[in-house]
Amino acid sequence: MIQLTIIKITGYGPWTLTLGSDREHRLQMLQASLYKEIQNLFSQKNCLAFPNRFDEIFVISNGLSVDDHIEIQKQLVKLFELGLSMSIGQGNTPFEASSNADKARRSNTSLSKDHNIFGLQLQKDTDLVQIIHMDVDGSTSVSAKKSPYEVSSLIIKLYSEMSEFFLQRNSLAFFMGGDNFMIISSDFNKDEITKFLEIVKQKYDISFNCGIGTAKTGRDAAKLATQSLDKIRELRDSGKKDTRILETTC
Repeated sequence: MIQLTIIKITGYGPWTLTLGSDREHRLQMLQASLYKEIQNLFSQKNCLAFPNRFDEIFVISNGLSVDDHIEIQKQLVKLFELGLSMSIGQGNTPFEASSNADKARRSNTSLSKDHNIFGLQLQKDTDLVQIIHMDVDGSTSVSAKKSPYEVSSLIIKLYSEMSEFFLQRNSLAFFMGGDNFMIISSDFNKDEITKFLEIVKQKYDISFNCGIGTAKTGRDAAKLATQSLDKIRELRDSGKKDTRILETTC
């Protein structure tokens, strides 16, 4: 079982209209600052945040109680002049957890009315988290052949392909900047990941390196996934057998 928290700006559309037409630069700075602070506060509790849309952020919140969420919510309220809701969901897969969080918010099932936190009664015991960290192999050579905007267009296509593939398998993919992606996965085996790598190679002539990490919390799982990715590069640079997928478990 995994626990996810969805943080959403409430009443965002009407609020933005109060800023007038010359508002876009302010909104972009606000969204960037909000993401930075949410990542900061949750990472201190060994969690990891992922940007979904700019007005919505997903957090792997395994191990966090309602009181932990209230503590963070109080700090966010002090820093930002807008409403924020937190919806907590648990499930056997990342997609199920996110769906349960969303259902709790839509049905107004509250865990803390005073602090705008939604969710069903939480079970204390959550299972291991698996994160897949992917990056484009040879991205420097790709960039050398294309303009910056063409590279961005390619990354968007790859993300779309990845999102659809893993969503069908109840997992959630996120673009993390540059040529990096992370997938909150549902206990994947390497054969399924190899299938995705083959699809992308055939369709776009692009290869991915793929590090997998499994741990009790989101931050630890991401750390292990990145260690796996770094090891792939080390093996490649040392001239040893070419490896595309590597897994590290706590």
